[in-house]
Amino acid sequence: MVKALNCRRESDIYMSNIYNIVSELGVRNGETKRMNCPACNGYKTFTVTNNMGSLMWNCYKVSCSVSGGSRVHLTVDDIKRGFKDAEQFAQDNFALPQYIVSRSGGLYMNRWCAKWGIDAAKLGLMYDVKEDRVVFPIVHDGKIVDATGRTLGKRIPKWKRYGNSGLPYTSGCGKVAVVVEDCVSAAVVGYGSFVGVALLGTSLQDSHRRYLAQFSTAVIALDPDALPKTLAMAKELRGHVSDVRVLRLVDDIKYRNPTDMEKLDALRRQIGE
Repeated sequence: MVKALNCRRESDIYMSNIYNIVSELGVRNGETKRMNCPACNGYKTFTVTNNMGSLMWNCYKVSCSVSGGSRVHLTVDDIKRGFKDAEQFAQDNFALPQYIVSRSGGLYMNRWCAKWGIDAAKLGLMYDVKEDRVVFPIVHDGKIVDATGRTLGKRIPKWKRYGNSGLPYTSGCGKVAVVVEDCVSAAVVGYGSFVGVALLGTSLQDSHRRYLAQFSTAVIALDPDALPKTLAMAKELRGHVSDVRVLRLVDDIKYRNPTDMEKLDALRRQIGE
């Protein structure tokens, strides 16, 4: 009993020290700071984020268990800055190049969409006449702020970004974010209570963290060969989203492996449609 109380006191002192370190950083609303972890000494693995007065910290090194959160006072300037940052995307002056058209890209684009079982009209897909690409629009607040295009031939790069918003491609209107690697995967999972969020890779950028922070639940569903990155990403994202889960896949989700789709549907029922 005495030993248990001593362990609890040591844990309280330890967490108090972490909190003091975090508080002294002076992280402003909307900011994220990264540093060496004060617990495990991991290089740049410790992040601290201030999201509208919710101060969250986390070490995303898998072997380290340090994470926490606290409420902090927001100044008037902090609040104004938060609104300014939120309006920045809506005021973006991004314009699609004239060689990207809304009409069908013809036989090859239709075949490509049919191959993956996606509806070009429903997703609002477009066609890059110049480079022969199917184009996925990136929409924020009802406005196209960016786009990414996938070649229908052998052109390099396979995927091309047309703007610099840094926002992920999303598909669906649900309340749970399912984080995937590519646009097709996002279209596959983005229905019902799920929003498919395509990182367009396997790295979590600051713009991704800011976008995902609006969700209370996020599911990481990267390709099976990216499992180490999946676990590290889940740990890092827990500093921004309260409920983060990992969906271990048999195959890339866009291939709709029956086992993976069953896992996805089971998770949907568990979380609540």
